[in-house]
Amino acid sequence: MHLSTKQTKTLQKIITLLAEATDGDALRESLGLPMLDLLECDQYVSMVWSERDQRFERFSALNMSPGSLRHWDSYYRFIDPLTFPMMRLRQPTLATQILTSRDLHQSEFFSDFLRPEQMHWGVNVYFFDKNLCVGDMRIWRRQQRGNLDPNSLDLLRMVEPAITGALGRLHWNQEMAPSAPETEHAEDILQRSSHLSRREAEIAWLVTHGCPDKEISRRLNVSCPTVRFHLTNAFRKIQVENRAELAARVQLLMEAYKANNGRTAVN
Repeated sequence: MHLSTKQTKTLQKIITLLAEATDGDALRESLGLPMLDLLECDQYVSMVWSERDQRFERFSALNMSPGSLRHWDSYYRFIDPLTFPMMRLRQPTLATQILTSRDLHQSEFFSDFLRPEQMHWGVNVYFFDKNLCVGDMRIWRRQQRGNLDPNSLDLLRMVEPAITGALGRLHWNQEMAPSAPETEHAEDILQRSSHLSRREAEIAWLVTHGCPDKEISRRLNVSCPTVRFHLTNAFRKIQVENRAELAARVQLLMEAYKANNGRTAVN
């Protein structure tokens, strides 16, 4: 793989952005210009797939009009011959690996959507954290630049795992974190029912929602060894041996509290 001096510096910037990121949407937006520089491209679009709604949302883009993005969401996504076939492959994929240049250029999608935005040569990559798509990048070039080459795909494959890891961590933060009132209520129950300390209850509740140790450390502003120390104490007090058993036990405690509280209200 060949890297120019500019690409090497750009790659270093990308790694820094990934390490310092605290918000997934902000990260996808901040990666736009570096990714265009890295791949020597012109247009950048990033979306997040909503499994619940079965559609893409939270668009971020560079060098593409907001009107075109709205039109894609309202109409062109239904006739887009590239997005879903590329997504199913789960690897960086050139548009010309899905359709020949001739077939693509004869499509309505190209004539009325891509060409007005000067998007002629493209590559898409979808970032899957296990089976969850936590974001994507659609990176395109103007006609005169020519198609992306194998070196471009190698560059994407190189940064893909790091981007997936960062977006996966931040996706939990955005999509799975419990609400503040729910958290306060649950922590109070855990402290009273299982004699957990405040910190042990905080960590047990976050673990129940699938929060990884590094994210717990960041949210509570404590070290990872401190997280594991309190987690071990919670295991002992609740009488479980691992995170899965802890999550199951906490859910049972919550359900028992609701049932008992309901009977008290009736009485």
